[in-house]
Amino acid sequence: MRSRRTGDFSYSLAIGLLAAIGFLILVGPVVIVLLTSFTEGRSIRFPPSGLSTQWYQLLFDATSSRQIHRAALNSLQVAGATMIMATVLGTLASVALARRSGKWARALDTFFMWPMILPMLAFGLAALMYFTFLGLRPSLELIMIGHTIVVIPFVLRTTSASMSQLEPALLESSASLGASWFYTFRRVTLPMIAPGIIAGGFLAFVASLDNVPVSLFLTGPRSDMLPIRMWGMMESTLDVRVAAVSGVLIASVLVLMLVLERLVGLTRRLRD
Repeated sequence: MRSRRTGDFSYSLAIGLLAAIGFLILVGPVVIVLLTSFTEGRSIRFPPSGLSTQWYQLLFDATSSRQIHRAALNSLQVAGATMIMATVLGTLASVALARRSGKWARALDTFFMWPMILPMLAFGLAALMYFTFLGLRPSLELIMIGHTIVVIPFVLRTTSASMSQLEPALLESSASLGASWFYTFRRVTLPMIAPGIIAGGFLAFVASLDNVPVSLFLTGPRSDMLPIRMWGMMESTLDVRVAAVSGVLIASVLVLMLVLERLVGLTRRLRD
């Protein structure tokens, strides 16, 4: 009995240590970035020499940070459009493939998931070559198309998880009462899978906002994106505003996650 208790204690201790290490690896960089963004020094250095909000004030200054604001606006426009297009296409694909187990259904499901497997740098280069072959120049519209392709799997997975929990009896009852397929989709299917759609749309938005490889190849002179702008600032001057931008992004995503967790149970949708 004593050896069993000792074994259980050792097992719990090992699991606890591994969990603590994983927590530090995940949360540690975020804490370091947040603390660095409040430094009163003029370079990115940890630990900060003192605390100040000067870099956030400079970040929100319309004159000093005009290029950052333009890049942020471009990224928000691209992320918003990408979220809408990916949500529509991913939802339609999920509804079409739901409860189908044939070879074509499995092939299509694999086809929609391949952007998660293909290296993003390879896809970005391939997209640039393809659009150049068509005579198109890099622009925000092409970035939207490229981002939509790579984030559709997020919407497809979360929506498919919701579709798998939808009772077929509900659809059969609606059809037996004379409802058309569109009416059934609008009044029965869509409300039931809405939490999965919202969760997928949120993931698509964040993934587009943070995408570097595709944006790197499809960005033009007038389509500067926030991640590319931050990358350039880090390479040239180690501007502390990069840490401030990261702090704003972290806070914004955290707030959105808390709101979605309250509304649709985001973590449960991802777990399913």
